[in-house]
Amino acid sequence: MTTRNPAVLVLEGDVPPPRLAAIGRLADVRRTRADGLAEALPGAEVLFLWDFWSDAVAAAWPHADALRWVHIASAGVDRLLFPGLVESDVVVTNSRGVFDEPIAEYVLGVVLSFAKDLHTTVRLQDRREWRHRETERITGARVLVVGTGPIGRAIGRRLSAVGMAVSGLGRTGRTGDPDLGEVRPFGELHRALADADYVVLAAPLTDLTRDMIDAGALARMRPSARLINVGRGGLVVEKALVDALSEGRIAGAALDVFATEPLAESSPLWTLPNVLVSPHMSGDTIGWRDELSGLFLDNLGRYRDGRPLVNVVDKKLGYVTRGT
Repeated sequence: MTTRNPAVLVLEGDVPPPRLAAIGRLADVRRTRADGLAEALPGAEVLFLWDFWSDAVAAAWPHADALRWVHIASAGVDRLLFPGLVESDVVVTNSRGVFDEPIAEYVLGVVLSFAKDLHTTVRLQDRREWRHRETERITGARVLVVGTGPIGRAIGRRLSAVGMAVSGLGRTGRTGDPDLGEVRPFGELHRALADADYVVLAAPLTDLTRDMIDAGALARMRPSARLINVGRGGLVVEKALVDALSEGRIAGAALDVFATEPLAESSPLWTLPNVLVSPHMSGDTIGWRDELSGLFLDNLGRYRDGRPLVNVVDKKLGYVTRGT
């Protein structure tokens, strides 16, 4: 248990975190932007990485002379886990839990958009074109959720509730999972893809999952299947996906994350008629920033009291393992 207010350094982005006054009651707070991180880091015991897109921590790492804990305001930690941090004794926590239900709602929304052809309806309305079409039912459609963490589980529950047949793909295979039914191990990816009408990517980006949806994986998908990516852009080989979509080898894709963000204006993904592009916003509902700050504030109270932190990341694996 700490006997003093710990020194907390907040790495800010364009928008400062809310609830800074409350954090200041538990800690001695300093604030910096990425270009000042190296100068501000000495003496900091805790780093609150509010600017979770920043790569500045790796460059400033030699100046981390007192650091014991890093908290990142995102669920993904792949940008943060450089070798120096991974090999250190510094604890890393993430913001797991904030985005689960909003992302599950987004996935349901794009599934309905594909099934009911709503994206085409909007385009036809813009052109004042009356064109009758038949659409699909989602009841009974088969969904493969890749990633069995809390986001994948929330997606499984949401899609099961509307009558879809859900299965999962995770580290270990099992049956009777309460949220995902049958879960196959990652080694059975290609077999699992062949059975799915919708493939939803909700896995973290690790050495195991990087580029997992490549040309070979896409070739295993049904021509009528759709790919939905709410995990990380690096899960998908974008060139292979563009080819599969352009040639009609899969029916569509909804993409909220990309290998390079923002997505380049020259990317063919913008103009393919069977693609829905959103700018990494599937989990960002009204009040999300306050929830992120609240999670850090709760963990800061735990840190001061000497209680276990929540959302501790296994730095070797690249994600939180407890409860998954």
